[in-house]
Amino acid sequence: MAQYTQQFLSSVLSQRGPAALPYAEEMKWHIRQHLLHLTEAYPSLQPKTAVFTHNDGRTVNLLQADGTVPMPYQGVTYNIPVIIWLMDSYPSHAPLVFVNPTREMVIKRPHPFVSPNGVVSMPYIHSWVFPASNLVELVRNLSAYFSRDPPLYSQRKSSNPSPSPNPAPSPSPSPRPSYGSMHPSLGSTSSRPATPPNNPTPPPPYGRMMEDPVDVFKRNAINKLVEGMNDHIRELRKAREEEMEGLLGVQAMLRRREEELRNGLKEMNDEKEALEQQLQIMLMNTDLLEGWLRENEEKLGSSDLSRVDPNEAFETSDALSKQMLDCTASDLAVEDAMYALDKAMQEGAIPFDQYLKNVRLLSREQFFHRATALKVRAVQMQAHVANMAARATSQQYTF
Repeated sequence: MAQYTQQFLSSVLSQRGPAALPYAEEMKWHIRQHLLHLTEAYPSLQPKTAVFTHNDGRTVNLLQADGTVPMPYQGVTYNIPVIIWLMDSYPSHAPLVFVNPTREMVIKRPHPFVSPNGVVSMPYIHSWVFPASNLVELVRNLSAYFSRDPPLYSQRKSSNPSPSPNPAPSPSPSPRPSYGSMHPSLGSTSSRPATPPNNPTPPPPYGRMMEDPVDVFKRNAINKLVEGMNDHIRELRKAREEEMEGLLGVQAMLRRREEELRNGLKEMNDEKEALEQQLQIMLMNTDLLEGWLRENEEKLGSSDLSRVDPNEAFETSDALSKQMLDCTASDLAVEDAMYALDKAMQEGAIPFDQYLKNVRLLSREQFFHRATALKVRAVQMQAHVANMAARATSQQYTF
């Protein structure tokens, strides 16, 4: 039976197109689990699909749990027939529960939790909160509330076996209970709760009892208090949901800021490492320059530094290096001359046509210096590679 129920629910909840049930896709798995747990706990309630008609005439195909709910009453367990409709907003909203009396049963009037048309209204339904609420707990609450005050009674048909002037009513034995456990019995025309078979003492006829005004006042006060508490709980829930949404928004903003801070810190650390590397290179170059200055100051001794020729202060190792030094110096000199021409033209010291003529000549000269430097660099690289190959060959022969 459990396997059949699983196959049935999987089939109807997986349908697509016009025949699909009007439930949210993300909620269908929860609906399936709720119905499976319900059938495991209460096998008398089985899921099925049926057409539900709204008050405005609209019809929709919905799931329902149809069967009976066990109700312990005066030491005997009765079965109350009910239908639990899973509306299209289920499980976000509570299901719609109806008491489904048979022909031999009537609904008690008034009843604190069941309306005359069979709609069940109790605190658990009003305080329904998903995912804490479920069908199993709903049926348990139905059983508990019904056991306090049974919602259904069996009708007793009057019997008059003889036309005697003063007939005395004699209750006959009750027949075996049918599908519900609320069953018809013979006797007076009053209504009373269904009694189990072979019960010699039937319960009092609740249909004719006058209710105590104090009890009515207490019940109405309790219902009013429960309604007020439910309204207060709904307001608190709405306020807490709004507060939670605000906190979730703040949390998302803080996470974004945390990610931005982490990225900024990582970039600062990378920049710090790059600056430290540059600092080390500059310190090494500074040490080299200071060593070179000390060495040349010792060579000069006490001679006048103003008479030292800067061109003779540097000695190249070979002709290519000297040519590279001359090309680089000429390139930088042309660059300085062009910068001076730019400043002079901006200040109006030279006319524009003369500025263009001089810049054209200097650019041509700079081009030749840079081309020569590139060729010298290529020759130096070839010589360097050949030198490294010769060293490697000599080391190989040495080993």
